[in-house]
Amino acid sequence: MLSQKPALLGTCMSADFTASLFSGGAARVATTSFLLSFPALFSIVNPFGASLIFAQATAGRSRGEIFALARLVAFYSFVLMVVSIWCGGKVLVFFGVTLNALRVAGGTVVAVRAWGLLQTPESIEAQKEKQALQGGKTVRSPNWSDAAFFPLAMPFTVGPGTIAVAIALGSGCPPGEPFLAYEGGITFAAVCVVLIVWATYAGSETLVSMLGVTGTRIVSRMAALVLLCIGVQILASGVQGFAVDMWHHIKASG
Repeated sequence: MLSQKPALLGTCMSADFTASLFSGGAARVATTSFLLSFPALFSIVNPFGASLIFAQATAGRSRGEIFALARLVAFYSFVLMVVSIWCGGKVLVFFGVTLNALRVAGGTVVAVRAWGLLQTPESIEAQKEKQALQGGKTVRSPNWSDAAFFPLAMPFTVGPGTIAVAIALGSGCPPGEPFLAYEGGITFAAVCVVLIVWATYAGSETLVSMLGVTGTRIVSRMAALVLLCIGVQILASGVQGFAVDMWHHIKASG
């Protein structure tokens, strides 16, 4: 009878944890974090614009090689984003960087990059093209899998801007809200973005013929506008956090 108590206690704790994870409040938090994270990650990754350059980087490859390379790049991109979401903020806090400073810095990086995409998308495309093609080495590489992580996954698909966004989002859980639900919503957003990356890269040739350069730039500019708004929101939350901390400090010292 006594031996059954630990098992019964463990079952009850597991049931309570599952119930709290899938409760109405947790579902609301996960949905909110997903709706915030998906447009931010999608805009900064820009799968449609990147697929044009991916098509150039894989020119001359067979369809099977392109599909396999797209799958591998998507997997590496997912790993980079998930590590940034779950561990990036904690690493910075370990080195003494506050969450508010992280939000201000991350929001600034996102907003500046979005502004650049709005004003001169051609320069951003040229930079990404230089990263992906590396003077033609990517296309001529005998083993296509060598280029899957570098440069196609990092920094071409998941660059410093994407990592900054992922860290800022992962560190933005409001006080009192269920952390796992919040992080789960962001992770699900990363999964959705990676699946779109996989689909657009695998069908890059078809996408290029459908959208063309003009259509892709229109999509990129629309995504950049959304990204600019999200960057300002992240920046504002960091400034608000600094103001609240300063107010509490003044009240405590007074």
